Amino acid sequence: MHTLERTHLVKCDQCKNGEALPFEFTMAFQPIVDIQERHVVAYEALVRGTDGAGAWSILSRVTEDNRYRFDQACRTKAIELAARLGIECRLSINFLPNAVYEPAACIRATLAAAERFDFPIERIVFEVTESEDMVEKGHLTRILADYRDRGFLTAIDDFGAGYAGLSLLAEFQPAVIKLDMGLLRGIDKDPVRQVLASAVIDLCRNLQIELVAEGIETYEEYQWFRSQGVRYMQGYLFAKPQLEALPSIAWPE
Repeated sequence: MHTLERTHLVKCDQCKNGEALPFEFTMAFQPIVDIQERHVVAYEALVRGTDGAGAWSILSRVTEDNRYRFDQACRTKAIELAARLGIECRLSINFLPNAVYEPAACIRATLAAAERFDFPIERIVFEVTESEDMVEKGHLTRILADYRDRGFLTAIDDFGAGYAGLSLLAEFQPAVIKLDMGLLRGIDKDPVRQVLASAVIDLCRNLQIELVAEGIETYEEYQWFRSQGVRYMQGYLFAKPQLEALPSIAWPE
């Protein structure tokens, strides 16, 4: 047996046997809203410390030895809390593609959690961040295709922040693209950002991909995307993430 194969079996056994992580964590939830219909279309589950500390306080403790268990635990925790909170729309879960060595094997805990907590898999969205250190593209497209075939939705987060976006779209079209907040910050007074964002908006329309403007913080940013016909948004303007709870929405006039 090859060394890599043995390593995968060890990781699989750790998940199967429920080996505990050396740290605890929980989730905060932030809504993704439809500004036309004025309702929540999804909640994104965001990693937090049990004391409310930010994501980095937890992610900085993820190592090669516990990455598999952490990825699986995040999925289970998000589904468990979503069921407890009575989320009836989509649930967005960020996953680590480098923690998925075999899609069919690494999805088992997710499927078991969805069944255990009676959460429909067609309402689960798996988000992956577009970044320059992304796992090998062929492997990622196999993961996303497997998830889609099982009935999950898929999303590319922080689109425009890395280098793999367009080439990835040529191989696989997700259900959702979330525009990187660095691209939309102050877009109402930045002609260059407006041209770039408009190109992505048109791209999504032509490929029939939902676009989410993520990280909306000001009324002016909201107004610009609204004027471009973007209906799905996420950001502090509407609601900040709330620990193990669903925040109320502040709808702009």
